[in-house]
Amino acid sequence: MAFPTKPSSTGRQLARRLLKEHVSPYKGLFALACFFMIVAAAATAALPYLLQPVFDRVFTAVDTRLLVIFCGAVFLSFFVKGAASYGESVVMTYVGQKIISDIQKRVFRHLMGSDLVFFHNIPSGELLSRFTNDVNMMRNAIASSLIGLGKDSFTLLFLIGVMFYRDFTLALIAFIIFPTAVVPIAKIGRKMRKVTDRAQTELGTFTTQLTQLFQAMRVVKSYSMEPAEATRVDTTIDKIFKLIYKTARVRSASHPVVETLGGIAIILVIAYGGWQVMHHSRTTGEFISFMGAMLLIYEPLKRLSNLNANVQEGLAGAARVFEILDTPALIVDPNQPVSLEKAQGHLIFDHVDFCYGENKKALSDLSFVVQPGQTVAFVGPSGAGKSTIINLIPRFYDVTGGRILIDNIDIRHLKLSELRHQIALVSQEVALFDRTIADNISYGNPGATLQQIQQAAQAAAATEFIFKLPYGFDTFVGENGVKLSGGQRQRLAIARAMLKNAPILLLDEATSALDTDSERQVQMALKTLMKGRTTLMVAHRLSTVVDADQIYVLDHGKIQEQGSHQVLLALGGIYARLWQAQSQTGEGG
Repeated sequence: MAFPTKPSSTGRQLARRLLKEHVSPYKGLFALACFFMIVAAAATAALPYLLQPVFDRVFTAVDTRLLVIFCGAVFLSFFVKGAASYGESVVMTYVGQKIISDIQKRVFRHLMGSDLVFFHNIPSGELLSRFTNDVNMMRNAIASSLIGLGKDSFTLLFLIGVMFYRDFTLALIAFIIFPTAVVPIAKIGRKMRKVTDRAQTELGTFTTQLTQLFQAMRVVKSYSMEPAEATRVDTTIDKIFKLIYKTARVRSASHPVVETLGGIAIILVIAYGGWQVMHHSRTTGEFISFMGAMLLIYEPLKRLSNLNANVQEGLAGAARVFEILDTPALIVDPNQPVSLEKAQGHLIFDHVDFCYGENKKALSDLSFVVQPGQTVAFVGPSGAGKSTIINLIPRFYDVTGGRILIDNIDIRHLKLSELRHQIALVSQEVALFDRTIADNISYGNPGATLQQIQQAAQAAAATEFIFKLPYGFDTFVGENGVKLSGGQRQRLAIARAMLKNAPILLLDEATSALDTDSERQVQMALKTLMKGRTTLMVAHRLSTVVDADQIYVLDHGKIQEQGSHQVLLALGGIYARLWQAQSQTGEGG
């Protein structure tokens, strides 16, 4: 599924952003790594350089003393190269991994500040893929590109220096050939980025499929859809296989280019240099030294030829990661927020309009007032706008017209954290983490003591089942509370709201998914929670709103009726008909 913003443009622009935003903070460590790279490159170049005096002076003159000196020099060059390579590897590994860690932290913090609608529009599997697969692509690219551009480039420069020092003409012959590889390698790199982007998109789709299937496994099995789902996943896996295989073929396309051109260059050098040695216009040692440098150049040159493919893979991942970072949050803190330490709970909806998208109007010119400590209920058919009211109060969405006030302050003038600190939400969908019961109750209030947690659980009528669990409050509840029943999960959510102790309570179909016995227990806990708080509740079962101070009947985003339970029954309108219908089915009284 596409992101709201356009992709982050060209590879050059992406590279500049990476350098500016994530690489530049570590320029001091880069300088240290470059020093190690230069030392390692110089030590590498020293090896072919030493071959000329070994052949021309040591072997020809049969000088044992010089042989010992040159053996020591060769050992020293290997030792220096090894030590410098270790230093460069340690520093560059630290920098590369820190850059990726910084990016992951930045992406996660950005996601935490993103609007709720963002998470509704983008599948969780897609986000997970970008957070893992795409970042891993960047990790591999950064590791290879930083080391390649540094170590291999310095090694090339020193070895090329040795070659030109030994024989300028032979060096020109060798390097007239290699520039012809630039054009095909550049084309391969561009193709690599396109194929990688498609492969990453399919990986995102695959992650989304798996996430949805694992969460809905009960439905899959109950409808015997295992073969159909296996076929769908097989199709996606086949697409990923083909794209990854194509990626490997495109990446490998640079090998024959470099190998062929390298072979041509070596043949020309051997032919011309060998002819010179045979005609005594140069010494054997000079030719061997030149050939040694040229052969040592071959490996870093091949790595640099593959570097473009690695970089393009990383840029494809970076483009998808930056798409997340470039998607701005629309619901943000005001520039000059108003302070509200503890709300009284006076709530006003003042001519509120709200639309989902451009054409789907959910609320139209909605106005009502809730006094501190009052319990107000919203009922009506599905799609009437009941849950929208609940979502607007903590600014999960912003009104498209009118305003919402808490204690006569427009909620858009409050910091989001301060606004949401005033509100406790208990909904039909209880979100629990695979942590202990105590952790889930104290979520949002991590400083709470065990005694406070136990008191909240007791007030929520949850201690009875908690103490029957193997480890009591230290029992892990499983992913999304899978080890608990629906009623138990709901009572933990109520205990969490109890511990938060917010002045405004929002109940969104808090008991609609429960059986009669569980609902009775949860309703008792809710009554305890609602005492002394301004409560707005959305309910399908009218039996749960009988005691509300004010009931609003909504339809098509507008208030059609309002009053207490008895007043609405006497009115004989929509509410009375709903009550009668639910009474006949056993849901009403």
